[in-house]
Amino acid sequence: MSISLNKQTLAIAAVLALAAAVPAARHLFVDEAKAAAKPDARAVPVRAAAVKQEALPVALTGIGNVLAAQSVTLHSRIDGQLDTVFFKEGQDVHVGELLVKLDDRVLVAQLQQAEAQRARDEAQLSNAEADLQRYQGLVKDAAATQQQLDTQLALVRQLQATVRNDAAAINAARVQLSFTRITAPISGRVGARLVDVGNIVHAADPGGLLVINQIDPIMVQFSLPEANFQAINAALNAAGKKGKLAVQAVDRETHQALADGELSLLNNQIDTTTGTVQLKARFANPQHKLWPGQQVDARLVLRMQDDALTVPPAAVQRSQQGLFVYVIESDGVVRAQPVKVAEIDDKRTQVLDGLKLGERVVTDGQYRLMPGAHVTEVAENAGKGGKAGKDAASAASAASSASGVAQ
Repeated sequence: MSISLNKQTLAIAAVLALAAAVPAARHLFVDEAKAAAKPDARAVPVRAAAVKQEALPVALTGIGNVLAAQSVTLHSRIDGQLDTVFFKEGQDVHVGELLVKLDDRVLVAQLQQAEAQRARDEAQLSNAEADLQRYQGLVKDAAATQQQLDTQLALVRQLQATVRNDAAAINAARVQLSFTRITAPISGRVGARLVDVGNIVHAADPGGLLVINQIDPIMVQFSLPEANFQAINAALNAAGKKGKLAVQAVDRETHQALADGELSLLNNQIDTTTGTVQLKARFANPQHKLWPGQQVDARLVLRMQDDALTVPPAAVQRSQQGLFVYVIESDGVVRAQPVKVAEIDDKRTQVLDGLKLGERVVTDGQYRLMPGAHVTEVAENAGKGGKAGKDAASAASAASSASGVAQ
């Protein structure tokens, strides 16, 4: 009886052990399948790019202010009432275009008065000239004295001078009358209207009537340290009398190039108070990307360098010790490499020291890295149907299939 009980107990124990072993084996199989489908968990996925060699401009960058090529504040040259405004605020105007008209009734009357005065004096001159001819005949016939002839000749000359004075008065009246019609002295854009119709304006008013700024072309004024003067002067001498140095206006926030122009002024003295030299560049501005008062970075191109090393700007990181990049070694391990760079634009940064041609640097994913970390490069189109996306999908499918088989 005891032998039978022991056999029964052993059988029950074996069944329980087998039941416990099956789930464990199933979980072990699933874990092994998932592990086979997943990449190495120690490798950090990053994007990378190679250090390139290309031709780049050698440039100096300074903070610049955009200025109108020409700026004119229109004032009235006479006192009077503002009668009509022919422009709209913000309108583009051209040279000679009528902008403002003042009340001209008083000046028109003065012109008419001057013209009438000349007509009267011309009539008197005509009569005096006729008398002069008579006296000349009488003197020949001894019917008049020489004194009478001389007196009449002086009268004619006096009236001739009077007529010329009347002509000058008419011209002055016409000039005064022309001041009631204010035209654009330059082509440009009108700003806000400073005086409304109906107001009395004076020649001595400090504010003026309106401001016209020429914004195409447009100027950028910037300064560079005194230490750069010799390099700038050498570049100008190399360009020759007809050559111009290229200048690029760059947005300070986005670092995108806004316009390309040329240097128009290297000031004739260095500012001793700031230790800088002032420069000015001229830009074509048909799309009005530059605006008076705007602050931009002005890049003065001195020459071209054919063998410059470049990396994407995203590769350059900043630490307390300075700038650095993560370089990927041949075994997939990264190291932090200090670098010296010169910012070029939003697509490339010139490396002055620290890298070699062909080295691969991390451009995305640096926040998960530290020196000595293992990385795996991910293609730029990962997750958008590219090879990396297909590999990830295949791994996920394999893991799902393994799980289904185990169950």
